[in-house]
Amino acid sequence: MISSLGIQLLNLYFKLAGGVALGLVLGWKLPEVAPAYLGKFLFWIGVPVGIVAFLRGADLSGSIWIAPAAAWAAIILGAGLAWAWIEIESKRNPSGLMASKPAQGTFLLAAMVGNTGYLGYPVILALVGDKYFAWALFYDMLGTLFGAYGLGVVLAARFGIGTQNSWQLALVMLQNPALWAFGFGLIVRNVALPMLAEEILQAFAWGSLALALVHIGMRLSRLSSWGSLQPAAISLGIKMLIVPLVLGAGLPFLGITGPPHLAIVLQMAMPPAFATLVLAEAYNLDRDLAVTAVAAGSVGFLLILPVWLWIFGL
Repeated sequence: MISSLGIQLLNLYFKLAGGVALGLVLGWKLPEVAPAYLGKFLFWIGVPVGIVAFLRGADLSGSIWIAPAAAWAAIILGAGLAWAWIEIESKRNPSGLMASKPAQGTFLLAAMVGNTGYLGYPVILALVGDKYFAWALFYDMLGTLFGAYGLGVVLAARFGIGTQNSWQLALVMLQNPALWAFGFGLIVRNVALPMLAEEILQAFAWGSLALALVHIGMRLSRLSSWGSLQPAAISLGIKMLIVPLVLGAGLPFLGITGPPHLAIVLQMAMPPAFATLVLAEAYNLDRDLAVTAVAAGSVGFLLILPVWLWIFGL
């Protein structure tokens, strides 16, 4: 007999793999502009509407503000461990990859911020439920977003050799419609809607999450390089194994247990965000390392997910 958790995991894997696989096929078959158009739809409409919809049923009581604090703890710990490894490796092998400033910058970014939106949202909703979705949302909006386009921009500018204006990328954070939808959703979450309008809003939100998985597959279909696998594996080990294990073990001492605990741990364990690749391209960091980390991390997450459920599980 398969346990209820096993059935739940199989159902999640079917949805994740099905959506991403469909995206891979569409990415190979459709014109190159298709992922860009879908990405713009999700960025400007799909994800913001989904945030407003899921906030309506989310529980905002308790110590929910620990979620963004945990996100920043994960970002800082990941960056610190990554920098320690860079120092050790550059001294051990002065002519190796980690002697390169662009590679160092990419390595740091890959160990810091995860795909807590497009991948994190459907995983949390499937395994933890919409009641605790706000924990994942606060982690992403007040943690990952600012970590990627705030601290991430600073680091990319420090280690990169590009001429991109840092303030322009920083403004991307403030212009992100998901951030505005987050604030709007908090304001209107208790406003009553007709039943039909509520059903349409929820259906649109779930449909947008399905499209987000398709979009991940379409983006992955465009990744052609799997070079720099060894340093990518180390950054993924820091980002997806060490950081969630260390901080996840400490959260119960702050009174965070049960579903909120699992939601935070799973967000910490997400693979590197596509923002890693965006910043690598904008600042002429090591694009091969960024591509390898994003692709390998996305595949590796499916393998490591049952481990987190076993350790911190449902």
